[in-house]
Amino acid sequence: MITAVLVVLLLAFPLIALWKRIRILYYIEKLPGLRAYPLIGTTYQFYNVPKSDIFSTLVKRNLKYGPILRSWLGHRPLVHLMKPAYFEKVMTSQVSLSKGMSYDTVKPWMGNGLLVNTGASWHQRRKLLTPAFHFSILENFVEVFNEKALKLADKLETKVGQQINMLPYITKTTLDIICETAMGIQFNAMDDGSSEYIDALCSVTGLAIMRMLRPWEMIPFIYKMTKNGKRYYRCVKILHEVATQVLVEKKKAYNSKKASAVQETSEEDLLMGKKKRKAFLDLVLEASNGGQDLSDTEIREEIDTFLFAGHDTTSSGICWTLLLLGNHQDWQDKVRTEIEDIMQGEQRPFTMQDLQEMKCLERVIKEQLRIFPNVPVIARMLSEDLNLDGYYIPAGVSINMQIYEAHHDPENWPEPERFDPDRFLPENTKNRHPYSYVPFSAGPRNCIGQKFAQHEQKILLATILRKYRVKAVDKVEDVKMNFEIVIRPHDGLNVILERID
Repeated sequence: MITAVLVVLLLAFPLIALWKRIRILYYIEKLPGLRAYPLIGTTYQFYNVPKSDIFSTLVKRNLKYGPILRSWLGHRPLVHLMKPAYFEKVMTSQVSLSKGMSYDTVKPWMGNGLLVNTGASWHQRRKLLTPAFHFSILENFVEVFNEKALKLADKLETKVGQQINMLPYITKTTLDIICETAMGIQFNAMDDGSSEYIDALCSVTGLAIMRMLRPWEMIPFIYKMTKNGKRYYRCVKILHEVATQVLVEKKKAYNSKKASAVQETSEEDLLMGKKKRKAFLDLVLEASNGGQDLSDTEIREEIDTFLFAGHDTTSSGICWTLLLLGNHQDWQDKVRTEIEDIMQGEQRPFTMQDLQEMKCLERVIKEQLRIFPNVPVIARMLSEDLNLDGYYIPAGVSINMQIYEAHHDPENWPEPERFDPDRFLPENTKNRHPYSYVPFSAGPRNCIGQKFAQHEQKILLATILRKYRVKAVDKVEDVKMNFEIVIRPHDGLNVILERID
């Protein structure tokens, strides 16, 4: 009898798995999309496509078959959604909170950091990390934003009148900001002519996306033998070494009596009205209960996650904004006038109150995030069946929410390629679907650092625009985008700066 039960169980598990697979195949193949072939799925559409054209190729395919379609990464199906109503169903779900399979390619790097984590572990870490982005904490970071913005403006002084690629300057600035605010360390990328960390980071994000387009590289032991795989893991090693060093140095200071003394406000600081600024990592170490709640490896995963998410998205957003303003001098003048009206000729750092009054600049940034959403795709793994306009998507399927395409849908955004920040005036937003604009995602898994990014972007842009007129070298429609985790201009952001008298 025991033997019979064991035989039934041994047969049951593969039969159940086979039934689930057949069920998925049945419903997925009812969706529109390119014809799929064994082993390669629909990835053949990217063969011999230059890196600079991959993103536009994806967009053209999605618009042809959307607003709901399927693709195949080898034997694994993906469902792509483009309608706000579809986004709302997935993003507001309290069940389907796991990230989609697209994030598998960054797990060797970020592990179970907040970006890719799931289940009870994600809930625990989200609850633990949320206080680090409280309004009062962010207010203290404004000092660092101002300091680095002024340093950037000074460095650009020597480039006035020349054609300059702004991307590396902005990237190093935002990296220094996230290191000082979030980690409490001086990284000094702005003073370093080259940065091994930034080079490794850019390589990893590009390689992670390219891996998904080559199904055979999704097999770990095969990937590790490929040229791309070897390069990927070399870069991950560099990123982990930096994050580990940050943690080691921070823990030493945190556990020493000297660190305890630094946490106390000195008499001089009280007289000067200064407040001690706690970094994100300080708060994590406090909350981690001496390693009982979070291990060193888990803390390092969060460091890796926040070093990436805290600077790469912001630097990309600032560059796209400068491209748009460099092509629309009328809006650049409006922003500059607003800044001068706020500052009244004073040469002082920007305050939180100043940022709240920058309504025109805020609309410009929102329009930039519509036209060039920093993260063009967000993925979820369905934990329950989903019915969308008669199409049935079974649990266990990975969903890609195509934010870029939704942000360019003429049904919600008339003349979607036109730059018009007034789309975000209150009277123009009241009747728009709330999920037609989701640059920071929405629902339980929205971006924890969106306010941090918005404040940082405002101060850096306002500082640059107050000192320089930015003239774009390239037209917006001529700039090609690299499809990585974050979309970047393929050939950088080339501008000419003119000094404001």
